[in-house]
Amino acid sequence: NESAPPPPAPPSETPPAETQPGEPPSTVEQPQPLPPAVREPTLGAASRALVGQAQTQMATKNYAVAASSIERALRIDPDNPLLWIELGKIRLAEGNYVQAENMARKAVSMAVNASRAQSSAGRLIADSYRARGKNIEAQEAQARADSLTR
Repeated sequence: NESAPPPPAPPSETPPAETQPGEPPSTVEQPQPLPPAVREPTLGAASRALVGQAQTQMATKNYAVAASSIERALRIDPDNPLLWIELGKIRLAEGNYVQAENMARKAVSMAVNASRAQSSAGRLIADSYRARGKNIEAQEAQARADSLTR
């Protein structure tokens, strides 16, 4: 003789024990994920020395030698967005505006969670647009760059 399973219990008419009548049920707050850690890039000693040389060479309008110094630094630290920004500044100074923008965009892509580096690259993009007479795009890029450092 098999017995039938017990019938399902009727729904409870009383609220859960944690709540009072008339209050919405309490919700357990989930911990919010932490924002990504901000990690601004820095230059190592060798790269810093090469950037210093390049800046001196730029001041005398010796752009080819300045670019060579930054390219040496990039062989040491190819993933450093600060170096790509420096190379972009050289390209801008020598009138190669499209390459300057490309260097800046590469820096932006590498500077994830580094708002200061992204802002510097954004200003370089704006300068590149401005030099090509693309004033609306320059204003938009400048506004994006400025918003990153507020």
